[in-house]
Amino acid sequence: MNARIVLTIAALTLREAARRKVLRSLAVMTVVLLSLSAWGFYRLDAEFGGLTSGEARIAASVVLNLVMFGLSMIAALGTAFLAGPTMAGEMESGTALAILARPIRREAVLLGKWLGLVTFGGVFVALAGLTQFLIVWVTMGYWPPSPVVGLALLAAQTAVLLTLGLLLSTAISPMASGIVAVGLFGATWIAGVVGGLGDALGNESVARVGTVSRMILPTDGLWRGAMSSFQEPNLLSQFAELRGQPFLSDAGLTVPYVAWAAVWVTLILGLAAVSFRRRDL
Repeated sequence: MNARIVLTIAALTLREAARRKVLRSLAVMTVVLLSLSAWGFYRLDAEFGGLTSGEARIAASVVLNLVMFGLSMIAALGTAFLAGPTMAGEMESGTALAILARPIRREAVLLGKWLGLVTFGGVFVALAGLTQFLIVWVTMGYWPPSPVVGLALLAAQTAVLLTLGLLLSTAISPMASGIVAVGLFGATWIAGVVGGLGDALGNESVARVGTVSRMILPTDGLWRGAMSSFQEPNLLSQFAELRGQPFLSDAGLTVPYVAWAAVWVTLILGLAAVSFRRRDL
């Protein structure tokens, strides 16, 4: 596969994404969320008078994870609804036929578009996340313990969802692929919350719901690892009654799970390539 062709298509995908109206919507939602978080952390600082108590650390960790979940949701919406038009939209409009009329392999086109969308999602997560960290630091003097790891996991979560969106877009319409991808993202998160409650209550059957869902779609597992990187270290060991809270993570990710997420992305991208190769244009 020609690497130059893949990189060229990735660059064109980035340029195309920058022109789409969904990018403006993402920018507006992000600015609104960051503005609300700045006001919220300012009020928290006025209430607690700085991070000098356990309550303040809890508040900072919970609210930061809540805002970062909002950012991850915005990234999920953006990438899911960009992935659909990127493949399905071009096949319906005939643009893909014009591109593939040249001696370019379909796999190169798919990989280039995937790389462009992954870059877009990663840059968005990094810029929005760093801005949020600065807001928390200025207002409350709190800085996450592992910000780089957390943002990398959020970027990986975005990559997982857009890969799923690309697979769906090779089989169904652009709008339907985005709706299904975001719906699965939300369902997996809810299953993770249910599993967390089951774990906190010692109910293995309920806890298994979250475990299974995180294996089927790794978005929630990566999100829980990101939460662990953002929240105050040893918070749950000091306040055991907070276990099972939806915006606090009991533990970070393991290396085998991160490896599984990488394998999952590779498998789904391979399925997308097979589906795209068999699709009539």
